[in-house]
Amino acid sequence: QVQLVESGGGLVQAGGSLRLSCAASGRTFSNYVMGWFRQAPGKEREFVAVISGTDDRTYYADSVKGRFTISRDNAKNTVCLQMNSLKPEDTAVYYCATAPLTYYDMRNYQSKNLYNYWGQGTQVTVSS
Repeated sequence: QVQLVESGGGLVQAGGSLRLSCAASGRTFSNYVMGWFRQAPGKEREFVAVISGTDDRTYYADSVKGRFTISRDNAKNTVCLQMNSLKPEDTAVYYCATAPLTYYDMRNYQSKNLYNYWGQGTQVTVSS
């Protein structure tokens, strides 16, 4: 079992920044790919960013590229999502999730079906 707990969400004005964290426990953290997804009301859960287990390869959704940065600290079992230049359309519940290392290319990790453990989510609201 893997437990994931997100934190850092909140209300921010457009153009502002937030930093989300996800604390993991239960297994060897560095063995797993870590992803961030988000779900806005009435919409499907969508991919945001992913990072590999030990060599920091990353991939981002086009909608956040250049504004968001994913990072991880395997010594602390945490993964973070730094979100800058936030827009109202970034408003959603943000989830972190783990996936087994199956593919080398991080572009293959956009499907939520690859992820087997999920956190409870943290709300991010961006006001205009």
